[in-house]
Amino acid sequence: MEIGRRRVLAGALGLTGAALVGVRGTRAWATAPLPSVTFDLPPGDYPLAPPGSPGLVDEATWQGWVNDYLHGLTNPDVLSQLTRSHREPAYAWDAAAVTVGDFAGMFDTIDNWKDTRDFRFMDIHWLLHLADGATPTRTLDPTVIDAFESRLAGNRWRYDDPLPDGVTDNQWFWSENHLIIGLCGEYLAGQRMPDRVFGITGLTGAEHMARSKPDILAWIAERARFGFFEFHSSVYMRFNIKPLTMLAEIADDPELVRAAGMGVDLCLLDVAAHNHKGSYVAAEGRVYAISSADSWPLSRFLWRDSKGPVGTGVDNTTVFLCAAQRYRPPQVLLDIAVSPGETLVRERHGVYFDATTPITPDPIAPFGYDFDDPENLEFWWSQGGVGLWPMAHVNLEQAAKFRLLDAAALADVKALVALAGNDPDVLAGFLQKNQAILNFGHLQEVNTYHWRNDVVALASASDYRFGFMRDQVRPWKAVIDEQAVVYTTHPRTEPFTDMFGHDGKPGYWTGEASQPRSAQHERTAVHIYQPAWDETTDALLWLIFPYRDFTHAFFPQERFDEVVQDGNWTFGRAGDGYVGIWSWRAPTWRTHDTAVYDTGGLVEPFDLVAEGGPDNVWIAEVGDASQGSFGDWLAARVASPVDVVRDAAGFTVAWTSPASGDLDFGSTGPFRVDGVEQALDGFPRHDAPWGRVERLELLHEVAIGDATLELDFEAMTRTHGPVPPPPPSTTSSTSSTTTAVPTTNDPGTTGPSAQPAKPVSGNPRFTG
Repeated sequence: MEIGRRRVLAGALGLTGAALVGVRGTRAWATAPLPSVTFDLPPGDYPLAPPGSPGLVDEATWQGWVNDYLHGLTNPDVLSQLTRSHREPAYAWDAAAVTVGDFAGMFDTIDNWKDTRDFRFMDIHWLLHLADGATPTRTLDPTVIDAFESRLAGNRWRYDDPLPDGVTDNQWFWSENHLIIGLCGEYLAGQRMPDRVFGITGLTGAEHMARSKPDILAWIAERARFGFFEFHSSVYMRFNIKPLTMLAEIADDPELVRAAGMGVDLCLLDVAAHNHKGSYVAAEGRVYAISSADSWPLSRFLWRDSKGPVGTGVDNTTVFLCAAQRYRPPQVLLDIAVSPGETLVRERHGVYFDATTPITPDPIAPFGYDFDDPENLEFWWSQGGVGLWPMAHVNLEQAAKFRLLDAAALADVKALVALAGNDPDVLAGFLQKNQAILNFGHLQEVNTYHWRNDVVALASASDYRFGFMRDQVRPWKAVIDEQAVVYTTHPRTEPFTDMFGHDGKPGYWTGEASQPRSAQHERTAVHIYQPAWDETTDALLWLIFPYRDFTHAFFPQERFDEVVQDGNWTFGRAGDGYVGIWSWRAPTWRTHDTAVYDTGGLVEPFDLVAEGGPDNVWIAEVGDASQGSFGDWLAARVASPVDVVRDAAGFTVAWTSPASGDLDFGSTGPFRVDGVEQALDGFPRHDAPWGRVERLELLHEVAIGDATLELDFEAMTRTHGPVPPPPPSTTSSTSSTTTAVPTTNDPGTTGPSAQPAKPVSGNPRFTG
């Protein structure tokens, strides 16, 4: 019996719509002359512990942070100004001057069926929420509200909703973040207009609520079990936090409020666990920029350990949190983010399937997410599995039924399908034979390794899709601070005129033409580049997807106090932090004509190129002043020669690291440190000094000192422990008083333990 995605998780977790019982006791709110909080709580029991409860961030401190952020914005938009006007009665802002014309760009995206219109609907929901019940001088004009509501009711919320004739829908519905954004947007649109008939589906708003709720709960449950498919993405983790915060704040259903708040906790735990001086330091499943800049505003706001300003340009993820009156982060997450000393975090995200396995009539799908069930298309596509050969039949069926291949984002897929004559069997064979090339969007299961101390950090994706092309990935990085970041790539293209631009595919700085085989032990990592494909694999595909005959490193010299090259080593020092990278192929600095290339103000040189072939070995090591002077530190590494052998089978690497000991690694075989084999996969869901969560476990517990958090996704409870008062240095000058709430345990529904939908054999990694 085939089991679809919604039945697997909604059924297994017992998330069937039973209302949650809210916190008992006196509901307490912080009060302060500035800012004054004027939002009212919904009637009845509260599904999240109110702000000021033991175990949550200190409310006076939080209100000060919000105040600092909103006052520090250099270019406030309508949303941030409306947020501030609600908090500060004396804040002068002419909301009545806002007209429909001010949203022309937003409406163009929506009305012309463009991608990311779901992002725009999040802003619309918040604007409407803030406008509701506001005084006439602080709300939006009724014509603006009508324009918003008509677009909510006229939107096509799902890829399998009816598509009007003559319309091409370019919305990307399927990625992990787009799924939850669309589901939350649809639910809240229905909640706002429960009796209105929506134009595309003919369903009422109430019916849209009913169909969205189980899928929202399933998405949250999948994150608890499997982690994040778009693992550690400095771009898209923000777009998980935004819709969940929105749902927790606006939804009337207490079950959804509780689940959404727990989902935000999961997201923030991931960011906190990999924080280093305001940078999200981790191997990233999807990334665009040259560094982790997308997460900076949120990290600066939450962790307060960055040297950069708290508020500059508007980041609406942060604005959502500033406007939130229900959700507050547990204090333990803030403590995790800035926990001192050495920290090692190992995690596992995603679902494993080896798409190079021979084609069989009925391939076994992990956890019962059968490949031939249309209900599961979104599950697999949310992992970027468009190019999985077992999906060929259902992909083409759904594409024909809903005209998916007309979308601009699927133009390359449409061309490849045409090459296969639109025959699913031919397409499956073509995909299986060329998995290293064609399945470049597949995120797949990943084991990530992150080490940090107070000065430096290093992170890697362990032995992840070795030799395969992967778009939008950053498999490793070394970080001293937000600016002093180093990583390598195997580029597929020459640089864009916009040096750090991208077109969604592997380029010069983003993604990998071939993934390295990486292994890390604390301060040291080895990265072996050896493409699993070339021009002999498929001549036609090589014409479409050629790659460069070199690997290179991003090493921005201007962001370091010292940069030294010695032989094949390149070293940098920023403050008390050190980073060194070694290349088997001799590296040289490449400069780019600024009359042709826009470097975004980055001063040359920053591009360290190892020419001579796409195969290479890079070694990275980080250090700090506690290990001696920078000169002595680099001299010790230069004095220890690296032994690399390259033969027909690949590389073997041996090096005695002054920090980590004797390292042995290669294109195949284990990774050994001082003769002891190190695990490269099979990591827990989360493993760190503050807590361990096993693969597929529904109970997530973390603690530092007496700051604790327990998220039980089976019982659907959220429990956070008390914390001592924050030190004066972390409290803003804007203060408020908070009344303690007698309990922090949020009781909720119960359900049976979640297990894989049916036994899986053949590959032990399927079972976690």
